[in-house]
Amino acid sequence: MKRFFVEQIPYCADLILMPEKEANHIKKVLRMKEGDRIIIFDGKGKEFESIIDKVSYKEVRVRIIKNLSSRPLSPLKITLAQAVVKGPALDYILQKATELGVTDIVFFYSERTVVKLNTDNLGKKMIRWQEIIKSASKQCGRAFLPGLKPPISFEDLVKGATNKNTLRLILWEREENHNIKDLLQSVHPVPHVVAIVGPEGGFTDDEIHFAKRYDFRLLSIGRRVLRSDTASIALLSILQYEWGDLSLSL
Repeated sequence: MKRFFVEQIPYCADLILMPEKEANHIKKVLRMKEGDRIIIFDGKGKEFESIIDKVSYKEVRVRIIKNLSSRPLSPLKITLAQAVVKGPALDYILQKATELGVTDIVFFYSERTVVKLNTDNLGKKMIRWQEIIKSASKQCGRAFLPGLKPPISFEDLVKGATNKNTLRLILWEREENHNIKDLLQSVHPVPHVVAIVGPEGGFTDDEIHFAKRYDFRLLSIGRRVLRSDTASIALLSILQYEWGDLSLSL
C-alpha cells in the first residue's frame, strides 16, 4: 500500500483530512479512488491502515481502519554529521541517509566548506530538506523521521558529541593507520555512533587535531579518495551492516 505523511493524527480519530500536498498526490498523480486503501504515518511512530472515504475537488478524507505495528528501529543509533557541500549532493545524502536508517543528521560548516547559507536561504533549505526526509521515509517504510537541525560550526559539533557509550568517528583521507573494518572488528558494538564526514576540500590539520582532543577516532574507508556524498553513504552502509539492521536475518 502507498504511504502518506500526516503530521498530526489526533488520538482516537476516525476520519482524517489529508494535508493539501498529500491530497493532490492522491487525486492528481496516483488518481486513487474512494475505497482504495493506504497507510498514513506521522513520523513519530504512529502508522494506520486507512481507506479513502471521500475524494472531491476540495479535499481528500480517509477513514482509519486499524493501527499498524511499526517496524523495529535499528539497534544502532547513528548521528551523521555531514559538512555542507555544493549542488544536489546534500539532497542525495539526506535521501539515502534516511533510507539507511540514521537517527539524526547534523550539517556543519568547517574551514573548507564552500557553501555558506544566509538566513533567508537557510529557511527555504530547511523546508526542502524536511520534505526530502518525509518523501524518503514514505518510500522506505520508516515510521520515525530522522532528526534534522540547522547547520552548526565544526567546533560546536565536536564539543557537543560527549555522550557516554558513543563511538566518535571522523573520516580523513590522509589517515593511513586505521580503517573502518579493523575498528569495527576490534571493539564491542556500542549503542550510538557519531560519524563526521568532511567537505569537498577535506579537513585542515587544525580541525583534525581539535577532533582528536575530544576523542574522535580518525578513520579511512579505503585507498580511493571518495566524494563527500559517496563517503557518507558508504560509511552508513558499513555501520548498519556490522552493528545495525542492514541484515537479511533481521
